[in-house]
Amino acid sequence: MRKGMLGFLLISCLFLSTFLPNITAATAYSNTSIHWGFKRSQNHEPPDAGKQYNELLKKYGAKYLGDTSKKEIYLTFDNGYENGYTSQVLDVLKEKKVPATFFVTGYYLKDQPELVRRMAREGHIVGNHSWHHPDLTTANDVRVKKELQMVKDEYEKITGIKEMRYVRPPRGIFSERTMAIAKDEGYQHIFWSLAFVDWKTDQQKGWKYAYDNIMKQIHPGAIILLHTVSKDNAEALGKVIDDLRKEGYEFKSLDELNEPTTIPDPLMLIQN
Repeated sequence: MRKGMLGFLLISCLFLSTFLPNITAATAYSNTSIHWGFKRSQNHEPPDAGKQYNELLKKYGAKYLGDTSKKEIYLTFDNGYENGYTSQVLDVLKEKKVPATFFVTGYYLKDQPELVRRMAREGHIVGNHSWHHPDLTTANDVRVKKELQMVKDEYEKITGIKEMRYVRPPRGIFSERTMAIAKDEGYQHIFWSLAFVDWKTDQQKGWKYAYDNIMKQIHPGAIILLHTVSKDNAEALGKVIDDLRKEGYEFKSLDELNEPTTIPDPLMLIQN
């Protein structure tokens, strides 16, 4: 009887030690789903997430702006799949000597290893956009970590580079819980302060559409989000770079990202 009780206690302790940390991690942070979005910048004024979200992002080291007192720009691209324009984008960046960050999915890594190698070889940063591009707020802690780790592992396999520092949540959906997990895994969340509808490949409107959207919303400290599936973006990029430089802007790497100063309102659409 005593041996049976002792065995039961040992099994119970093993169960708790195995599963209790996961239960605690899942319940320690809010998992309220937040959809990142913003009121478009006008008159070169940067958007502001508002006090609540600025504090949340600061708590986890996340950024959507650089230093808004300086005419510096951070160019980022999301790469979920290849549509034939990434080489053109890389050609322009190389010609203009502009650094960029490419947030890639697992599908992209598997499908386009040569383009990923080129990104790294030409000095660009490759960031994590998750393996399957899910809404991470619907995934448990173990799956969130796996989504990130699989991208990191495949990137190292392709390039030999172990470090992957930046993450952009797929679909722009996140929560305090997913931010906490990513931070614990060594990532900094990078959102954006300038974007527009550019990912609909069947609704491309010509290079001027992309050009006008960027030039109308540009502001000091902008983190620009573009999608490489867009023909409009690829064709507008060279002129965008040239004309922004004429206006006194400099293109910086995320590794040079400064602490943002006080900044007006991405609209945060909260879903419980």
